[in-house]
Amino acid sequence: MRWVGILSALWIGLSNSASSQTVTWTGTGIPRIDSMCQQFQQLYTRIREESVLPDSARKQFSDIMFGLRGKFQTAEPFRLDSARRDSLLRSAYFSFPLRNYTPDAIGGTHGEGYRAKGFDLFDYNVRGSHPAQDIFITDRNQDCIDDHTDRPADVLAMTSGIVLAIETAWTPGQEYRGGNWIWVYDPILDGLWYYAHNNAILVRPGDWVQSGQKISEVGRTGYNAYPARSPTHLHLMYLQLQPDGLPLPQNPYEWLLTARNLN
Repeated sequence: MRWVGILSALWIGLSNSASSQTVTWTGTGIPRIDSMCQQFQQLYTRIREESVLPDSARKQFSDIMFGLRGKFQTAEPFRLDSARRDSLLRSAYFSFPLRNYTPDAIGGTHGEGYRAKGFDLFDYNVRGSHPAQDIFITDRNQDCIDDHTDRPADVLAMTSGIVLAIETAWTPGQEYRGGNWIWVYDPILDGLWYYAHNNAILVRPGDWVQSGQKISEVGRTGYNAYPARSPTHLHLMYLQLQPDGLPLPQNPYEWLLTARNLN
C-alpha cells in the first residue's frame, strides 16, 4: 500500500487543478494530459467508425503514447528499472477487477478464453481474436444485478492509472462490440487496460484512479454481450506498449490469480 500513497502524492503534486483527480498540468514540448485524452478518445472513435486508415491510426496512436511517456517517465516513482518493477509486481500491486469475486469467475479453463492471434486494434474489420479475459458475475435473469448481493457488481481498477477515454452512449442495436468501455493508461506498466460491457461508468477522461477503486458497474452493453446467449461479464484486456509506442496484447491471467480480492 506504500506505493498507492506515493503515486497519489506525486499525481496531486503534478496537477495544477483544483480537483486532485482532474489533470491539467503541462510539460515543455508535450501536449497537456487532457489534450492527449481527447486525442485518444477521438482516435478510438474514428477507428470504430472506420473513418481513419489503419496505418494513419497507428501513427497517431504511437504519437499519443510517446506523449504520455514523456509526461510520466521523467518523474519518480514512475521511472523504474527492471528490478524495482519486478519487485513492485510481486507486491500487492493488482486488485481483482470485480468486487466480491475471485479468479474462479474467469471464463474458460485456466484462462483459455484468451486468444490474441490476429488481433489488430487499428482495423475494425479484423475479427475473430479475443485477447482478453472475461470475468462472469452470477446474474441468472440478466438484469445486471448480482444475484448474491442484489446490487450492481462493482468493476474495480486492476491497477492505478489515468483514464484516457470512456464510452457511455451505447444503445441496443448498435454493432459496436465493446459497448460502454473505459481505457486506462498505467505508467508503471507502460500499458493500457480496457474494461468493456459496462453499465454505469463512474470515471471520466483525465481522472487518476487507484488500484481497487470502483470505476464502473458490470453491464451487458456491446453487440455480442447484449444478446441473451451471453452471460453477464466484464471483458478485461491489457495491451503492453512496445518501444515504438504500438500495443501488443498480453494475457493478464497470471496477474488476476495473484490480485488482491476486495469485498
